Amino acid sequence: MTLHASAFPAQEKRQQLASQLANVFFSEALFDVLSDIVFFVKDLEGRYLVVNHTLVRRCGMRDKQALLGKRAEQLFPASLAASYAAQDALVLGGKKEIHDQLELHLYPNRSPGWCLTQKIPLRDARHQIVGMTGISRDLAMPDQRHPVYAKIAAAVKHLHQNYTQTVAMADLVQLTDLSVAQLERNFHKIFSLTPRQMMVKIRLDAASSMLAESTLSITDVAVACGYQDHSAFSRIFKATVGMTPSDYRDVVHRD
Repeated sequence: MTLHASAFPAQEKRQQLASQLANVFFSEALFDVLSDIVFFVKDLEGRYLVVNHTLVRRCGMRDKQALLGKRAEQLFPASLAASYAAQDALVLGGKKEIHDQLELHLYPNRSPGWCLTQKIPLRDARHQIVGMTGISRDLAMPDQRHPVYAKIAAAVKHLHQNYTQTVAMADLVQLTDLSVAQLERNFHKIFSLTPRQMMVKIRLDAASSMLAESTLSITDVAVACGYQDHSAFSRIFKATVGMTPSDYRDVVHRD
């Protein structure tokens, strides 16, 4: 007699296995071998309890002990730390989970790197939040083997060439001969980004380069990157990078 899959007591088995584990943080060893993913677990106070080697390297440290028990403000520039702490407060307060948050991180050598961040709360048996866990995954190289890669690549090229303007989805639909739904789906499969996230990335890539390499005013940088509203540019930059454009310029120019 074949037992139907739904009859398997999965939840009971999960709980049984969990109670038998000597180390509930077994995933730490798995994340230690992933050089493109930052992994961490924090307590209710926002202190690091578990980290992987990638996060250690990204913080410019030699070993995990240098991070354990520390809060963001003890490890990152003040502006970045404030942004991370604000995210953590939302998650630890049960107000919001962070999913596919496009972020531009600054590494110890002050080189920027794009990632997608996920943060979720950890709950006890009574469903009370007792901590949080999260990952930040580096944006991977595009999958050029995808059957519609050429069409999506043409759309990305169009975005690069016209990022100083507002590019409508209708323009990309006409260019690629794909529906809006097909564009969204294939952008995500190939780049792990939506078309809107790709436009933000392209604009802020240009903006971060200008802030680091030129003496243009923040307003001039905003206009050059397609933002006619200075405050909108600053708001989007801070939401994505974790600091204002002027703070970013200060950090990358700091000796």
